[in-house]
Amino acid sequence: MAMLPVETPLVAADGHRFPLRVFSPPGARAGLLWVPALGVPAQKYDRFAATLAQAGVAVAVHEWRGIGGSALRARRGVDWGYAELLGQDLPASVAALDPALRWRFGGHSLGGQFAAMAAALSPARCAGLVLVATGVPDARTFPAWERVLISAFARLLPPLTRAAGYYPGHRLGFAGREAGQLMRDWASTVRTGVYSGYGTGRPLEARLRELAVPVLALRFLHDWFVPEASLQGLVAKLGAGPRRWELFDDARLGARSDHFRWMREPGAVAPVVAEWLLSP
Repeated sequence: MAMLPVETPLVAADGHRFPLRVFSPPGARAGLLWVPALGVPAQKYDRFAATLAQAGVAVAVHEWRGIGGSALRARRGVDWGYAELLGQDLPASVAALDPALRWRFGGHSLGGQFAAMAAALSPARCAGLVLVATGVPDARTFPAWERVLISAFARLLPPLTRAAGYYPGHRLGFAGREAGQLMRDWASTVRTGVYSGYGTGRPLEARLRELAVPVLALRFLHDWFVPEASLQGLVAKLGAGPRRWELFDDARLGARSDHFRWMREPGAVAPVVAEWLLSP
């Protein structure tokens, strides 16, 4: 029988209320703080987290501000960006982790980027990174035709979000209803390939270079959201440490190896992640 999660209510320093979705198997030997993809509620990772929990890994799934159980919703006059997510929300989740366990941080898509940035801001709390279908969204890491599309989209986002007062992703078919500043911060990385300080006091690029931890990096063959160069670009920003690279094609995954399918069918991915997390 699959383990059920317990939702731990958290309050960020600025008053934002949101749950941390925790799977705590008896005798857990490792922990994974997981950050979802943009616009994806924490509960969508229940199958993945429950499979890890059955292997003896505690999993704490962070909830995005404005998504799922978050008390906020983006709208005109209610805005936030990377600064609030990195300076308010993720520190609250990190502080709630069981101190008796060794925790790695991980995430999917934009969540993988935030896992790396959160680890760079709290290096003493993170013993490694699990990066799944993620990479720096630098337009230069995409093939030619995709580079044109993502660059045009990044240029469109600032005027669109300022005019609408938020990002209407639920209407555009990419992500959900998101905060305007969040999408403008993302667009800046598309244009420059650089993570700025976001109010943390020092450029995150420098902090990432100081983060010397083991990394497990998983890529899916037909994931056009994250080309190989994008994932390599994110890992290249990190300090020294052991690297393990895993590629899943359709045969290995047992399904279409795209950006999202693995979430619904985690039977091939979760054992690889669990084995890495539980290794000495």
